Amino acid sequence: MLKVGVFGVGHLGKFHLNNWKDIEGAELVGFFDPDDNTAQQVSEKYGLKRFTDFDSLIDKSDAIDIITPTNYHFDYCEMAIRKGKHVFVEKPLADTLEQGKQIVEMVKEAGIKLQVGHVERFNPAYLAVKNMDMHPMFIEVHRLAQFNPRGTEVSVILDLMIHDIDIVLSFVKSDVKKISASGVAVMTDTPDIANVRIEFNNGCVANLTSSRISMKKMRKMRLFQKDAYIGIDFLEKKTEVIRLKQPGDKNVFSFDLETRNGRKEIVIANPEIKAVNAIKEELKAFTASVKNNTPTPVNEIDGYLAMEVAHQILEKIGNTSILA
Repeated sequence: MLKVGVFGVGHLGKFHLNNWKDIEGAELVGFFDPDDNTAQQVSEKYGLKRFTDFDSLIDKSDAIDIITPTNYHFDYCEMAIRKGKHVFVEKPLADTLEQGKQIVEMVKEAGIKLQVGHVERFNPAYLAVKNMDMHPMFIEVHRLAQFNPRGTEVSVILDLMIHDIDIVLSFVKSDVKKISASGVAVMTDTPDIANVRIEFNNGCVANLTSSRISMKKMRKMRLFQKDAYIGIDFLEKKTEVIRLKQPGDKNVFSFDLETRNGRKEIVIANPEIKAVNAIKEELKAFTASVKNNTPTPVNEIDGYLAMEVAHQILEKIGNTSILA
């Protein structure tokens, strides 16, 4: 049985608690949260022990789940890793690149499992296409959210856009060549809306827009490659694929299209979307990785690479002071 200690039981932390209870092979041993009111509510609702000494909680656990504000990630990660405990930590991996680099080094030295909570990797709309032959040359992304004070201790880049940075990096197997970015702070002291252009060495270009001051919600990604268009709606959990018909295709809807290169047969497909709880799936995957001694699906290096691009974007925008 994997004994799990939870650090931070606020809004997202409660979602984690609800899902940990249902994961086979895992057992909650307690939680740490400095807020007395929140702690009392959680203790009463979940019948879970509150630890006021985080060292004691780490000692009682095999793994810890960190769902605290970003500026606490490094300290809790360090304490757990130094004691040989496995770690699940919410995105972003850490507050600064130097902290992220240190975590990567500590994980390697300790030989523990670490997973970063890039939950969109477990969104059913993403899962429907993740195993496709993907070689996009242009990607268009929009992630828009209504304003919520929660999470504004970091910029919209590290709050929202980092989800899409991670997904883009998982699709584009190439190093970043150039980044252009602009952003505006409207409601907070850090960028609340930003537009970014990422150019990769293989010629792919990704254009990302993120806002946390929009009137409507949107979480869409469109990928264009030589033989296909792939649309992923992370919010509505829908996926569509429009591509050239292949010789082995059977029982698919298709139509003919006249082009300069002759008549092409086009297939429109809607891959099967399985109803899954993304948070539960990521915690299950982490548990399985620890128990089976297999790589975590979003490891510390994945988390660091997403951070690295995010911080390059922040430098381009010119708000490096928020990193101090």
